[in-house]
Amino acid sequence: MLRPRHLFLPLVLCLGACAPASYDLPPLAGGADRLPGKVVWHDLITDTPEATERFYGELFGWTFDPVPGVNYRLIRHDGRAIGGLVDQGRLPVEEDISQWVALLAVDDIEAAAAAVGPAGGRLLTPPTSLGRRGRVAVAADPEGAVFALLETGEGDPPDRSQPPAPGGFLWDELWAVDTAGAAAFYRGLLPYESETLALAGELDYTVLSAAGRPRAGIRPHPLADSAPLWVNYLRVADLAALEDILTRVEDLGGRVLQPATARPAGGYLAVLQGPSGAGIALQTWPLEPAPERLP
Repeated sequence: MLRPRHLFLPLVLCLGACAPASYDLPPLAGGADRLPGKVVWHDLITDTPEATERFYGELFGWTFDPVPGVNYRLIRHDGRAIGGLVDQGRLPVEEDISQWVALLAVDDIEAAAAAVGPAGGRLLTPPTSLGRRGRVAVAADPEGAVFALLETGEGDPPDRSQPPAPGGFLWDELWAVDTAGAAAFYRGLLPYESETLALAGELDYTVLSAAGRPRAGIRPHPLADSAPLWVNYLRVADLAALEDILTRVEDLGGRVLQPATARPAGGYLAVLQGPSGAGIALQTWPLEPAPERLP
């Protein structure tokens, strides 16, 4: 199970309404034009910060830099800031809310937040200042999958011409029950176009694009015991590297939820939990041809 639905409300309260007025996070690097619909950031809330840092540091080479005066650590990959870590133990919550949260770029946070309800979702926290980072709002789609909207203070990180190095964020995907309904919701909220592809073994796969670039995917939910949610993918170089990572997960306090499995579109994926229980997916890239499943 990646994360039960009942933990989402405390999570969004901590991301938004519980943030003090002086909450100031560094701006995102790049300062490009607005790129609405792009997943521009990932935050991890964990109740095991030390074990979590060791887990990701050992497996992917990540480093963690504290932000002075704030319960927040920048996650760096090859020196590049790619996300943030929040220590749940320093938040005013009682339940375990450990999980990853994807932040989607918007042009106008007020307009985007106002569109959530009419599109069929729920606005969970209103637009809230994160200082130089910009303004954030947290919402749930019609099936309850939680995501955040971010109007950056200094522009969105530009698109890269090359995929990230292994260990960087490669892709973001919504695991939904009603994939057509989910696509309609996100098209009503952000300037997405959607295309549904028929992939053998995965039913229909929907790609959300904005400004001519793929931004995220929607697939039928593969796990019966987990509520609909956004899943974040890290790049792995090849099958040998993926198998090596999987052999070390349990020794570092994590759990393999799905072993290395071939995707019909090519390449291999796996799904892990870190020490806190927060889930993350791994995907080999480039997508070398693969059989339907590993022997």
